[in-house]
Amino acid sequence: MGPERPLLPPAAALPSGLTGDLGPQPHRVKPRRATHSAGAINSHSTSPLTLPTGPGDAISLSENSSSSFPIAFRSRDDCALSPERLDLDRRGLEECPLLEGMGRLRLLNFQHNLITHIHNLSHLRHLAFLDLYDNHISQMSGISALASLRVLMLGKNRIQRICSLDNLTKLDVLDLHGNQISQIENLSHLSELRVLNLAGNCISRVDNLQGLDSLTEINLRRNCISTVTEVDQLPCLQRLFLSCNSITSFDELACLGESCSLYELTLDGNPVALETWYKQAALRCVLQLRQLDMKRVTEEERRMACVTARKEDEKKRESHKQAMHKEKRRLAIRNAALQWEGVRACLELPAQNGAKEEISPHPQVCVLTVCFSVCSRLLEAGGVNLQSLSLSDSHLAELDGETLRLFGLGALEALERGWGVQTAGAVTVIAFRYIHFDAIVPTLPRIRVKFPNLSHLIFLETNVSRLPQLAALAQVRRLDQLTIHPEGNPVVSLSLWRSFLIYRLHHFNLHKINNLEVTMNDMISAERLFGTLGHIAATETPRCRLLVLLEESRKRQLQFLLEGRGRRAGLSPEELRDNGKLLGEGLSRALFNYPSRDYLFHHKEIWDQDRLYIQAQVQRASDTNLKRESLYKLWPAMFMEMVRDCVLEMRDRPAFRQACLNRLSTQGK
Repeated sequence: MGPERPLLPPAAALPSGLTGDLGPQPHRVKPRRATHSAGAINSHSTSPLTLPTGPGDAISLSENSSSSFPIAFRSRDDCALSPERLDLDRRGLEECPLLEGMGRLRLLNFQHNLITHIHNLSHLRHLAFLDLYDNHISQMSGISALASLRVLMLGKNRIQRICSLDNLTKLDVLDLHGNQISQIENLSHLSELRVLNLAGNCISRVDNLQGLDSLTEINLRRNCISTVTEVDQLPCLQRLFLSCNSITSFDELACLGESCSLYELTLDGNPVALETWYKQAALRCVLQLRQLDMKRVTEEERRMACVTARKEDEKKRESHKQAMHKEKRRLAIRNAALQWEGVRACLELPAQNGAKEEISPHPQVCVLTVCFSVCSRLLEAGGVNLQSLSLSDSHLAELDGETLRLFGLGALEALERGWGVQTAGAVTVIAFRYIHFDAIVPTLPRIRVKFPNLSHLIFLETNVSRLPQLAALAQVRRLDQLTIHPEGNPVVSLSLWRSFLIYRLHHFNLHKINNLEVTMNDMISAERLFGTLGHIAATETPRCRLLVLLEESRKRQLQFLLEGRGRRAGLSPEELRDNGKLLGEGLSRALFNYPSRDYLFHHKEIWDQDRLYIQAQVQRASDTNLKRESLYKLWPAMFMEMVRDCVLEMRDRPAFRQACLNRLSTQGK
């Protein structure tokens, strides 16, 4: 069937097996135009009017006094010549005439007339082909009784809605092109329909195609279609014409890829067809296509489309994998944050908003706030070169270029993994979040060894709350920049924290702290604040106490100086004094130390004994205090009884003196 032309000749358009009942039809004989005008045909003359036409189609029209419809008659010879066929093409008819004695008709042609309504056909029980192309019909009424109809031609009319097809279950071809239809509907029961022509209508969406199990061809040219659905539910569809519509993307044609029978497709005249990748995308969408836009698809084009399709599938799988990983990453960070909230509630950390206002009196507070906000977002968002090192429900360790991010306590295990020299050497920034600082401290010596180029540490939500904790950072080999976010780190609210950090990490020669430059004035101020205190601590602390407080390296230096080993090593007195001066400066800083977990473990037994002794002393003092309070309450009564007893004994003085002498004599013996 042509895409939009009416199905002519009528006999040629019939399904196979149907044309044999109508006699031989070798070729189409173009019907001759009637020489009478339309007015003459519909004149009020009572005499029958015979209209010249082809052989077997000569009819006579007359008016019926009891009806407004004209009556059509045929001679016996014409009926015998073509009893099942009647061609009323181009007769100027405004109504369907009453067809007297033509109940055997199987093919009826009303093309190119002026008919507005379909009437007088319900008695044609054997009618298989009805052609009403190019009329003025606005409603599909009057055809519901034609249960034997196989071909219905209603193209180029004024129909707005598809209806009245409930009883036409044998319909094989339905042509409704060139109408005003805006929706595909009421077709699901036509299980034998093979060809559907809806070109030149106002349809915007292809749907409601369920049940059309025999449909092999759909013509939807020249509509307003932007979305195509349910085509994959047509098991026999072979040809689909969608030219000259409003399809902008192959996403709107996704259902075509699920169709296994479609081999011919037209999409020319759509915005999507203007893209340079259009042809490959179409072949990728429907791999089995043989023709695209009326052009044969070559094997090379198909092969290239298959290769592109495989690449697209791999890309989609990788995209899906990345999306899944991104979701797992989000959940891991979220769960680590929830666990940290529980820890923070137990530690009773100050609220975030309260700490932010007392971060520092520096004039660039606004700049600091912006930097902290950017830092927080960078910790949450991953980069292009993101690599997961350890991922679970409650922790995440990932490497993003030169930055190693650790979320949650379990992420510290990533520091124990086997690191390649090149990979470890590339790490310059380590960011900790939702991890208690005391759990980070034991890993600092390993960080110093494993990441030789580390220059920046970031702490966010790590509960850095005391100045001695900052001293633990001295275990790192080198450090150029340090960021301690005020969120979850109460130490930042202390006014001297930055000065203490500069003094304690003087050997690092820090460049920036919380994105602020460390100036010479900052270093002098820090030395004035803590230098004197450190000197007094280094000179007044007993030797045994110094050995307990210092690290192993510092212990060896101290013993070297105190035991006079410098003299045995051949050092001059001047060199020994210089070394002592340097050692004193180092000791003054080293005494500001944060005890490690090993130190706490080794001294746990002593601390337990001390705790028991202190508890016993506290209990003894408490008991003594209770006795004192009881005596204070009872003493007045006891004193009165003592005075009364003395008065009673001394009332008889001679007897009292004699009794006293007797006791003395008894004691003397």
